[in-house]
Amino acid sequence: MKMTFQKLVIGASMAIGVSALATPAQAGTLTGATIGGTAASDYYVYDSDAKNTFKVENPSANDVQKVLSGNAVSPTGNVELRASSEAAGFDFTKNTSLTGTIGGKTLTLSSLTSDDWFGVGKTTTTYGSSNLANTWFSQVLSSNNITSSVLGVLGYTKQTLFTTFLTSGGFQRFSDPNISYVNQDDTSGLISIGLAGHLDAKPLLFPGLPSQVSNLFTSPLQASELVKYTYDGKTDYLYSFKATNSGLLEKSDGISHSGNYEVTIKGVVPPAAVPEPSVILGLLGVAGVFATQRKLKKASI
Repeated sequence: MKMTFQKLVIGASMAIGVSALATPAQAGTLTGATIGGTAASDYYVYDSDAKNTFKVENPSANDVQKVLSGNAVSPTGNVELRASSEAAGFDFTKNTSLTGTIGGKTLTLSSLTSDDWFGVGKTTTTYGSSNLANTWFSQVLSSNNITSSVLGVLGYTKQTLFTTFLTSGGFQRFSDPNISYVNQDDTSGLISIGLAGHLDAKPLLFPGLPSQVSNLFTSPLQASELVKYTYDGKTDYLYSFKATNSGLLEKSDGISHSGNYEVTIKGVVPPAAVPEPSVILGLLGVAGVFATQRKLKKASI
């Protein structure tokens, strides 16, 4: 009976220790989020109720932090940077940024400016130029299977679509990213960023096309807004052409924020976390039981 009890104690102690060690790595989140940039006041914060997103009036720093708490499975609200991108007289030379710390590193996410799209000092562009505007728009078409042959049947060309998008303010509209979450895998270091957008972006991509023409394109057409990031000494752009259904709709228009586009950064693996007290206690318990067992064996010899 005594040995049976000892085995039970050892088994229980080992289970505690091993289960504590086997706990999967937690995902880190962005902390200390602040808004900045050359147009620091031009942002909206959208909260959610698991069905709709809705604008928060006079948001605080806590509101900004709160809405970034979701993930790909359950996106929540979002922070829209450079929210006035569709307003008349929009200054396309300024940006709004979101900065915080994740895994001990500083991460800045920003809206795009005309410099980013067209080149430094340029306020517009032409089809075929070597810049982000042409690269991204070409990828929009190829990712959504919009080919020259398809456009030819409709009486359009890629250049026609590009010029229409440019002159209708399309690049401005895709420059105001809605950041819905920023998480990091503590094991791989991968940083995942959610961009809230349209599950079907066709109305935004081809606003100047007659409906009888645009309706010939397969739906949904998907393209996220773009976000510029600076992390660990690197600056680049992120975007996606694949969305999942967020399960949310913006309350005032009934269509925005319906798609979740996830983009990633290969982040630096965070420093190893100090073991939780429960882990240490579990291991000490195992060690103590084995030490006691050895003493009992010696005493019985």
